Amino acid sequence: MNAPLLLRNVGRGESTESGAVPPAVLPPVQPSPTTLQAPDHAARRRIAVFRALQLGDMLCAVPALRALREGEPDAHITLIGLPWVRDFASRFGSLIDDVMVFPGAPGFPERPYDAAALAAFHAEARARRFDLAIQLHGSGTLSNDVVRQLGARTIAGFCPTSAEAALANEHERLLPWPGGNEIERLLGLMRALGYPVVDAHLAFPLRPQDHAGWQRLAELHGLVGGEYICVHPGARMLSRRWPVERFADVALRLRKRWRIVVTGAPDEIMLTHRLCELIGGDVVNLTAATPLGELAALIAHARLLLCNDTGPSHIAAALDTPSVVVSCGGDSDRWAPLDATLHHVLASYPPCRPCNWQKCPIRHECATAITVDAVEAEALSLASRGHDHA
Repeated sequence: MNAPLLLRNVGRGESTESGAVPPAVLPPVQPSPTTLQAPDHAARRRIAVFRALQLGDMLCAVPALRALREGEPDAHITLIGLPWVRDFASRFGSLIDDVMVFPGAPGFPERPYDAAALAAFHAEARARRFDLAIQLHGSGTLSNDVVRQLGARTIAGFCPTSAEAALANEHERLLPWPGGNEIERLLGLMRALGYPVVDAHLAFPLRPQDHAGWQRLAELHGLVGGEYICVHPGARMLSRRWPVERFADVALRLRKRWRIVVTGAPDEIMLTHRLCELIGGDVVNLTAATPLGELAALIAHARLLLCNDTGPSHIAAALDTPSVVVSCGGDSDRWAPLDATLHHVLASYPPCRPCNWQKCPIRHECATAITVDAVEAEALSLASRGHDHA
């Protein structure tokens, strides 16, 4: 028997069959009660933040960066991330002063390891003489060693266990890795460091050229704000993808009322081409045709986003565009948007979930248990409401 289908924000301990309980807003995840003995904020002039991850991960860190800036208005904050993070940082100039590119390290899948590049990176970091380095990358199993080698006077972040936190020296402020939503767990660290948490809302600042790009696409394809639905069938890991045939079945039903716009990354062209073939008609295929900002503007003007648990889901959350997210493979409690009235996440939890498989080696039950009817029902529920468009 398939595991129960969970509607977002009905927790795994309160599982119900799909449709039995409407989506409801969960109370914020409470961070560990641990309070870190933070050094004098006024003394911290040069701060490094390590989070070398992808789009959705970075957007989930925006509230924590906002809290850091609120508590350190005069500090020079350097974000350490993957090469693409330069564009991200340029949109958040009030929160981030500059960027260092992380070259990769053993155990980090995001980039191939180059020993010489890593040594040069750490040498540059030590030359900057950071007063504080904050590890926002993860539990700290691997990332704390990277951050320790930055040479900062003090490091702060997460560590895997309470026992390890208790062993931290006087230059380390470590919080045991908590469960719960990613946004709230990062804010929990900020609270523990004594920073004022402003709010938990994501953000994605749109530039004039982003709006202009959307206007160009709208004129070219006859799109009207609020009258189309974006369908994004891809995800970086194959295990995170709902079957493309099911996306097509839902899109065919929604097409009776709204235009369908398909989006995807350059390496997803074959996937989205297949989706468009299955949908047929006047579907608009914008795969690899929109820079990040234009994609965000496209989502901002959409009536609804239908996607897997991937970066565009967090763009929709940042821009308050309603979304239906089919969450496969990963930890839906960790990555689901906080506003469950606007964003409905469907997930099934067989015993093997969550997993880190690139491609499911068995039956992909977490994906196949989610039916077309269930996704259509959530999509119609949200799309029928309408919302104010950017």
